[in-house]
Amino acid sequence: MISFLKILQPAVSNMKCSFKYFTILFFVFGTMCTSAQEFKKTATAGFVFLEVPSSSRAASLGESGLALADENSSAVFNNPASLGFSEYQHSFSASYAQWLADIKNYASSYAVKTDIGTFGIGLVLFDYGSMPRTVIAQDKQVFDVVGTFDAKSMAVGATYSKMLTNQFSFGTTLKFVQERIDIYSASNIVLDAGVLYYTGLGSLRMAAALQNFGANSKFINDEFKMPAVFKLGLAGELLGDASSEQRLTVTAEARHPNDGNEKISIGAEYSWNNSIALRGGYKFFYDEESYSIGIGINPQLPMPVIVDIAYVNYGRFDNILRMTIQVGMN
Repeated sequence: MISFLKILQPAVSNMKCSFKYFTILFFVFGTMCTSAQEFKKTATAGFVFLEVPSSSRAASLGESGLALADENSSAVFNNPASLGFSEYQHSFSASYAQWLADIKNYASSYAVKTDIGTFGIGLVLFDYGSMPRTVIAQDKQVFDVVGTFDAKSMAVGATYSKMLTNQFSFGTTLKFVQERIDIYSASNIVLDAGVLYYTGLGSLRMAAALQNFGANSKFINDEFKMPAVFKLGLAGELLGDASSEQRLTVTAEARHPNDGNEKISIGAEYSWNNSIALRGGYKFFYDEESYSIGIGINPQLPMPVIVDIAYVNYGRFDNILRMTIQVGMN
């Protein structure tokens, strides 16, 4: 009995250490988010393009994948902590969506594992297209069209993530964000930070993240706040595990944004033979968004390649179809 306890002691100590890390950082993130939100919340933030999911898998799960541990480089957009559990030494993703009002949305990411942690970079671009430029006609109360102008939004970030134990990882992303309309622009530096914890209760994972945390920005003369959001997530397998022929993963996520009411989303992913994955999600307390569905296909090529497709319902607006290609390499 004494020998058994000696064997068990390191595992228990490791679990306590991981839980301590998670608890401390959970309260740090929560305090930061709360202190950043002492103002009227409705429609008060700018750079709202940062709230749009940048991967098809995340979108098809109803944006409830905060506690997923197998996102590889796409984790830089969702929870940088999960990058520490990446299964590939090198991973890459590219995503495209024709978003609302014919807005084009591009995203790409790359991550590499090293002895001191995992490093990643991510790029998000929104192209709003060309619009007519107008001026007030001389001595008239009408406008003349005198050409066109365009508008774009962009975010580029650098990520670092590390496993502190085999159950716990943390990650941070520093992002430069910019929005431009014609000759006018606004830019800022914002921070993402997250933690991911394997609880030891089966495959249950817990995650917490603070995203888009930064100082106020200004567009021409108007000051606005960043779209900061504090997230809590859960994920686990109801069937199988990462190495099983069949696997059913369920996810849940709660959001506390600084520019709106709290939101909840849930999702599920059924994977068969590591070749095909069927996904679905649902969002609660959103104005227009509700259900989402998706599929992931792994054609079993010599180099791991996964094609993800998501279909997201936006209520009275156009529904969104998003495609992502992921590549891994050891």
